[in-house]
Amino acid sequence: MKLSHEDHHELSVLTLKGDLASDETDRFRRAALERIEARIRDFVLDLENLESIDSQGLETLLWLQEQCDERLGQVRLAACQEQMRDVLKMTRLAARFECCDSVESAIRSLG
Repeated sequence: MKLSHEDHHELSVLTLKGDLASDETDRFRRAALERIEARIRDFVLDLENLESIDSQGLETLLWLQEQCDERLGQVRLAACQEQMRDVLKMTRLAARFECCDSVESAIRSLG
Protein backbone atom coordinates (compact mmCIF):
# COMPACT_ATOMS: atom_id res chain seq x y z
CA MET A 1 0.00 0.00 0.00
CA LYS A 2 1.16 3.49 -0.80
CA LEU A 3 0.23 6.10 1.78
CA SER A 4 0.63 9.85 1.54
CA HIS A 5 -0.76 12.76 3.51
CA GLU A 6 -1.49 16.42 3.12
CA ASP A 7 -2.16 18.47 6.26
CA HIS A 8 -4.35 21.57 6.51
CA HIS A 9 -4.33 22.97 10.07
CA GLU A 10 -6.37 20.43 12.09
CA LEU A 11 -7.28 18.31 9.04
CA SER A 12 -5.26 15.65 7.27
CA VAL A 13 -6.04 14.04 3.93
CA LEU A 14 -4.58 10.53 3.84
CA THR A 15 -4.41 9.00 0.37
CA LEU A 16 -4.32 5.21 0.22
CA LYS A 17 -3.33 3.26 -2.89
CA GLY A 18 -3.34 -0.51 -3.11
CA ASP A 19 -4.52 -2.80 -0.31
CA LEU A 20 -5.24 -1.95 3.31
CA ALA A 21 -4.58 -5.43 4.64
CA SER A 22 -3.16 -6.91 7.83
CA ASP A 23 0.47 -6.44 6.79
CA GLU A 24 -0.07 -2.70 6.19
CA THR A 25 -2.27 -1.72 9.13
CA ASP A 26 0.62 -0.96 11.50
CA ARG A 27 2.08 1.47 8.98
CA PHE A 28 -1.30 3.17 8.60
CA ARG A 29 -1.69 3.47 12.39
CA ARG A 30 1.79 4.94 12.78
CA ALA A 31 1.09 7.53 10.07
CA ALA A 32 -2.26 8.44 11.68
CA LEU A 33 -0.69 8.69 15.16
CA GLU A 34 1.98 11.03 13.80
CA ARG A 35 -0.78 13.26 12.47
CA ILE A 36 -2.71 13.06 15.76
CA GLU A 37 0.43 14.00 17.72
CA ALA A 38 0.76 17.00 15.37
CA ARG A 39 -2.70 18.09 16.63
CA ILE A 40 -4.65 16.81 13.64
CA ARG A 41 -8.25 16.26 14.69
CA ASP A 42 -10.11 15.43 11.47
CA PHE A 43 -9.20 12.95 8.75
CA VAL A 44 -10.30 12.54 5.16
CA LEU A 45 -9.29 9.18 3.72
CA ASP A 46 -8.98 9.32 -0.06
CA LEU A 47 -9.92 5.79 -1.11
CA GLU A 48 -10.18 6.35 -4.86
CA ASN A 49 -7.25 4.00 -5.52
CA LEU A 50 -7.83 1.57 -2.66
CA GLU A 51 -8.05 -1.85 -4.30
CA SER A 52 -9.05 -3.97 -1.32
CA ILE A 53 -9.47 -4.00 2.43
CA ASP A 54 -9.53 -6.94 4.83
CA SER A 55 -10.92 -7.31 8.35
CA GLN A 56 -7.74 -5.88 9.90
CA GLY A 57 -8.04 -2.88 7.59
CA LEU A 58 -11.64 -2.34 8.69
CA GLU A 59 -10.58 -2.60 12.34
CA THR A 60 -7.94 0.03 11.65
CA LEU A 61 -10.57 2.39 10.22
CA LEU A 62 -12.65 1.85 13.36
CA TRP A 63 -9.58 2.51 15.49
CA LEU A 64 -9.02 5.83 13.68
CA GLN A 65 -12.68 6.75 14.17
CA GLU A 66 -12.32 6.07 17.91
CA GLN A 67 -9.14 8.17 18.10
CA CYS A 68 -10.95 11.05 16.41
CA ASP A 69 -14.03 10.65 18.62
CA GLU A 70 -11.81 11.01 21.70
CA ARG A 71 -10.48 14.31 20.32
CA LEU A 72 -13.88 15.56 19.10
CA GLY A 73 -12.74 15.01 15.54
CA GLN A 74 -14.25 13.19 12.60
CA VAL A 75 -13.34 10.79 9.80
CA ARG A 76 -14.68 11.00 6.26
CA LEU A 77 -14.15 8.43 3.53
CA ALA A 78 -13.74 10.04 0.11
CA ALA A 79 -14.12 8.66 -3.39
CA CYS A 80 -15.21 5.22 -2.17
CA GLN A 81 -15.44 2.66 -4.92
CA GLU A 82 -18.57 0.52 -5.13
CA GLN A 83 -16.66 -2.44 -3.69
CA MET A 84 -15.77 -0.46 -0.56
CA ARG A 85 -19.36 0.72 -0.13
CA ASP A 86 -20.51 -2.91 -0.43
CA VAL A 87 -18.00 -4.05 2.21
CA LEU A 88 -19.21 -1.33 4.58
CA LYS A 89 -22.83 -2.37 4.03
CA MET A 90 -22.12 -6.10 4.47
CA THR A 91 -20.20 -5.51 7.69
CA ARG A 92 -22.82 -3.06 8.95
CA LEU A 93 -20.20 -0.33 9.20
CA ALA A 94 -21.89 1.97 6.69
CA ALA A 95 -23.57 3.82 9.55
CA ARG A 96 -20.19 4.44 11.24
CA PHE A 97 -18.53 6.13 8.27
CA GLU A 98 -19.71 8.90 6.01
CA CYS A 99 -18.70 8.30 2.40
CA CYS A 100 -18.33 11.39 0.23
CA ASP A 101 -18.02 11.49 -3.55
CA SER A 102 -14.74 13.41 -3.54
CA VAL A 103 -12.00 14.69 -1.26
CA GLU A 104 -13.31 18.21 -1.75
CA SER A 105 -16.85 17.29 -0.68
CA ALA A 106 -15.46 15.40 2.31
CA ILE A 107 -13.47 18.45 3.40
CA ARG A 108 -16.53 20.68 2.99
CA SER A 109 -18.62 18.27 5.11
CA LEU A 110 -16.19 18.80 7.98
CA GLY A 111 -16.41 22.61 7.81
